[in-house]
Amino acid sequence: MAAKAEQVGVAKANLPLRRLVPLGVLAGAFIALGANFATVVTAGGGSAPGVTRLLGGVVFSLGLILVVVSGAELFTGNTLIVIAYAGRRVTAVKLLRNWLVVFLSNFVGAAATAVLVAWSGQLSAGDGNVGVRARAIAETKGSLHFGEAVASAVLANCLVCLAVWMTLSARTLVDKIVVIVPPIAAFVAGGFEHSVANMYFFPVALFHGGSAPQSATAAPSPHVTWSHFLLDNLLPVTIGNVIGGALLVGLVYWFVYLRDVATVRP
Repeated sequence: MAAKAEQVGVAKANLPLRRLVPLGVLAGAFIALGANFATVVTAGGGSAPGVTRLLGGVVFSLGLILVVVSGAELFTGNTLIVIAYAGRRVTAVKLLRNWLVVFLSNFVGAAATAVLVAWSGQLSAGDGNVGVRARAIAETKGSLHFGEAVASAVLANCLVCLAVWMTLSARTLVDKIVVIVPPIAAFVAGGFEHSVANMYFFPVALFHGGSAPQSATAAPSPHVTWSHFLLDNLLPVTIGNVIGGALLVGLVYWFVYLRDVATVRP
């Protein structure tokens, strides 16, 4: 699995922009679709919060399933390219190029999906409960302090990258789906922070505004603004995602399985 992860990292780091950008946009859209699915399913489910969060996590896994099975470039999963970098198979420039291009492409795909969801009228479904839920998700995430967001993001991407890692051992399509669901359900149910998912959650709440019945007379939240999202949420969450995926999963597995191999390479 470690050797395969290294090979995959080399291939991803060498993708040309004409393939990397559209695949990144697709991944952002896929994660956004999973996030939207979770929002709809958990709307109005306050009577059994634990079960509701678990169900939301299970359906959110659709996003990563689409990324892995359909083939797309996801920033959080691509933090595992650090395995190829540690093994001296790719340069720092190629690693950072992939991360930057994929991150921005994911943002485009997720935000574009948020626009479509807002325009579709779906947020008014269930007597406006879907829109209320979307706003509540963004409010909760936006209320985190910088350190809380970093720590939560570390946990989130550890689980996401472990899901991606386990798919490397899968032999069939069903195997891939089965190993993806539990870690993703755990991270969503735990309320942890995922940078690409937040590229959907905040924009959809901002595009929806206060049109939901319960929020029509409420004052605008200081936690749900573009500046707060970009500086106080997306920045620390991205840092935490890199720490969790690249350091705590990627480099740990490289050290355990590939370090000795790398030392004998010219």
